[in-house]
Amino acid sequence: MRLLAAVLGSVFLSGCSVFGANGVESAPYTVIEEDEDNSIEVRQYDPMILVSASMDERSENSAFRKLFRYISGNNRGDTEIAMTAPVFMDENTQGKEIAMTAPVFMAENTREPSMSFVMPADFTLETTPQPKDESLTVSEVKNFKAAAIRFSGLLSDSNVAENTAILREWLESSGYQAVGEPIKAGYDGPMTLPFLRHNEVLIQVE
Repeated sequence: MRLLAAVLGSVFLSGCSVFGANGVESAPYTVIEEDEDNSIEVRQYDPMILVSASMDERSENSAFRKLFRYISGNNRGDTEIAMTAPVFMDENTQGKEIAMTAPVFMAENTREPSMSFVMPADFTLETTPQPKDESLTVSEVKNFKAAAIRFSGLLSDSNVAENTAILREWLESSGYQAVGEPIKAGYDGPMTLPFLRHNEVLIQVE
């Protein structure tokens, strides 16, 4: 799926602490199975509304800036949206302000690499403000079941590769069938000490 061409990575969450408390709403899910020794969970996510930006040529910074401008007011919101987390505001933007939700999803190993912000849980396709930037897309993800492995440190290529390999091996030994490419996800900002960071790799499963 295309989510999944996107989503749950963000070393960019605003309002974050050096000590790992980002204070933002997280995308809700139910744990189906847990392996505490390997920091692995199989999860069933609630329906999610995603606003996504293309990451052509690994342009993560550009994609993030577009999405951050969207939640900072560069949208066509018609209803009041309660702030549930601190968001740095751009004084030159207009429109409704949207709370940032963790995590930010990034899918790179797909035909259309993308980054996605998850909208607050009370948003629907009908109530999500449309982006003024026409390169952004709004979509709904349902029935997203995924295995996730949690790790600290930097969300670097080497850490992602190492934990992806562990997760794939666990899936094979546990009888789960992977149906998507790995998605990397992060929950903390750049000021958070690396050993306190919450990072994940997710793989959609049947």
